Amino acid sequence: MNKPYEASPVESKWQQRWADAQLYHTDLKKAKKPFYSLVMFPYPSGDKLHVGHWYNYAPADSYARFKRLQGYDVFSPMGYDAFGLPAENYAIKTGIHPMQSIGENTQTMTKQLSRIGCMYDWNRTVNTSTPEYYRWTQWVFLQMLKHGLAYKKDGNVNWCPKDQTVLANEQAQDGVCDRCGTAVVQKPMTQWYWKITEYADRLLNGLEDLEWPEKTKLMQRNWIGKSEGAEVVFPVEASADAVTVFTTRVDTIYSAAFVVLAPEHPLVEKITTKEQHKHVEHYRSEARKKTDLQRTDLAGEKTGVFTGAYVINPVNEERLPIWIGDFVLAHYGHGAVFGDAHDERDFVFAKKYDIPLKTTIKPADGKNEDAIQNLEICFSDDGILYDSDKFSGLTSAEARKKITAWLESLESGRRVVQYRLRDWSISRQRYWGAPIPVVYDPEGNPHPVPDEHLPWLLPTDVEFKPTGTAPLAQSKELVERTEKIFGKGWKPEVDTMDTFVCSSFYYLRYLAGDDLQHVIDPTTEKHWMPVSMYIGGAEHACMHLIYARFVMMALHDFGFVKHDEPFKKLVHQGTITNQGAKMSKSKGNVVSPDAFVEHHGSDVFRMYLMFMGPFTQGGDWSDTGIKGIDRFVQRIYKLCTTSVDAKAATSSAVTTKLHATIKKCTEDIERLHFNTVISALMELLNTLEGEGSVHPDVAKTLVVLLAPIAPHLSDELWEALGGKGFVLEQRWPAFDPALLVAESVVIAVQVNGKLRGQVTVPAEASQEDVYAAALEEENVAKFIDGNEPKKVIYVRGRLLNIVV
Repeated sequence: MNKPYEASPVESKWQQRWADAQLYHTDLKKAKKPFYSLVMFPYPSGDKLHVGHWYNYAPADSYARFKRLQGYDVFSPMGYDAFGLPAENYAIKTGIHPMQSIGENTQTMTKQLSRIGCMYDWNRTVNTSTPEYYRWTQWVFLQMLKHGLAYKKDGNVNWCPKDQTVLANEQAQDGVCDRCGTAVVQKPMTQWYWKITEYADRLLNGLEDLEWPEKTKLMQRNWIGKSEGAEVVFPVEASADAVTVFTTRVDTIYSAAFVVLAPEHPLVEKITTKEQHKHVEHYRSEARKKTDLQRTDLAGEKTGVFTGAYVINPVNEERLPIWIGDFVLAHYGHGAVFGDAHDERDFVFAKKYDIPLKTTIKPADGKNEDAIQNLEICFSDDGILYDSDKFSGLTSAEARKKITAWLESLESGRRVVQYRLRDWSISRQRYWGAPIPVVYDPEGNPHPVPDEHLPWLLPTDVEFKPTGTAPLAQSKELVERTEKIFGKGWKPEVDTMDTFVCSSFYYLRYLAGDDLQHVIDPTTEKHWMPVSMYIGGAEHACMHLIYARFVMMALHDFGFVKHDEPFKKLVHQGTITNQGAKMSKSKGNVVSPDAFVEHHGSDVFRMYLMFMGPFTQGGDWSDTGIKGIDRFVQRIYKLCTTSVDAKAATSSAVTTKLHATIKKCTEDIERLHFNTVISALMELLNTLEGEGSVHPDVAKTLVVLLAPIAPHLSDELWEALGGKGFVLEQRWPAFDPALLVAESVVIAVQVNGKLRGQVTVPAEASQEDVYAAALEEENVAKFIDGNEPKKVIYVRGRLLNIVV
């Protein structure tokens, strides 16, 4: 009796052999055909790997294995994005230092990741919370400072009055603290910023040449938000002050009905009348409780308060009331907009507060003209100007150019390009992060910490409980260290860096390895960058993926790297849901792979996840089909261990099917369509099982095709077939187009939908020929029993169904 395949001991055996042989270690300097395969590195939480981790890492590993079999020198590293809030919150709760909890978690996750069987080069792992790593995080900061891309200014942060701490946007969703439920307020604090806005155009233009999902490119374009328009200066009535407004629709300026300032606009206190002061201050107080996302929510109600002051429209000298509204942000444009009847938001706002409106643009086709002029509907598209002085009769596009030029001649405006993108605030008033390498002299002037003092170590004498100040401010050791090195009265910076800084260049540190002299060796970077395939979640489109591109461009400009884009090709894995809902601990619907892996093995679990659907789409979790994959593995094992015969002849049908499968697997793995790869291998297995015995060469080809998606099983079978070395050291088979067309085909024959036999016929056989051959089959004839068929259905080259 055939012994079944036992996954657990086999997988342990091969993982040990791979490690002993350093099979996944890549000599970066000797590589002739480099392929850098990278997945977004995880945060080392205390939880075990869940199905989502597996769905990200295992198929990405299968693709990397495929490229290695194709002859590439594949580099596939793994590390940990280890700084951040979870470890700090855990320390606040338990008193366990983040360094301890992160150390334990990384060891656990490394074992779990190894259990998957991924080809990670653990010789070049990184951990962003180690001094060896954050020394380079600090170095990047100092380079930004040296080249004028880092600066310090006041900025608003999310603040919890009860916990006395700054919150990240993710901790202040819906405007309340995620710890205690207290309403969050906006609090001005001095922050360090990086000038990402100086790279806005390059970040936009660089998208054109990237092999990225179009949706992700669009998200970045919208996040950067390039707008070409005009600045218009509106003098404040009876004052030397003026309000500068940015608009993309200067063609509507003759219909301007009011101006809205951001509550934080510096002119608000100055221009507000005594009668309106109480209302304005109350409104500003309420606005400070909202985040930017809440204030700009398109679905939210737009509110405002009249200041009592007016501006003068420079094109027609009309008085326009000045309002404040929290939907206007101080850091976008100039923190001011003019409102008119040709903008949906302004239209609703004016109707709500009884602000008189008028229209000056009509549709080119005249449609709904009366309703528009009667202010029954808002017309916000381009059209034809009227009641617009000398610009009447022009199209909106023509008017924008001519009105802007006229305003420039009056020194009341100018053409400008505006971006939605803001400079990157990298300061965090938290403990568990890379300390900002800056010290202040007794006069309060900032100075960079010299390179010889890097890493500028994170102090350990810190209480984690929030007190309203940055935790590092409590450290006596940090103050003493600063004064010892720089002199009496010198003080350290007490903010730490945003963890997105750590992940903005980690792909370079994998390549650098133990190099402590360079962020990356220039020769290595030139040879291996950009990353050939980058796989990770779409949720990072407008944070990590923009920041990493910006940092790479900056390092290129500083002369440290040759390339200015980090990731050539980007793929987002789909999401695995549970009964239609995203998996989360709070919902209690997270599926642990452990029991399935213990029972079926990691190869079966890997293949089952990939069989659920296209990698980029994901699917809904169900374990009902995993037994089918298990049976597939047992059948392949049985075929390769009991049915291989060196004397077996290879039929033309097998040759054709084999080459068709090679073609299918090659094309579909390249597209990350692993589900159809598995289907093709199942079909090939069916064909081979029908032969009774198979030649060793055919069996070995099957095993190599299997290698990317079932690494442990394929090495076990490779050894059983007498193969030398590891299967990963072989070459991916090529298909012969001339052999893809069979001389004959096997047709399944059904009677009333049930399989009753099969016939072998010439590939070009007609339905009549196939039917005639079917009638010669004894079992088919038995079930027809001399009856005249009602219908004959023929699926060319595959199936004949006789309905009687």
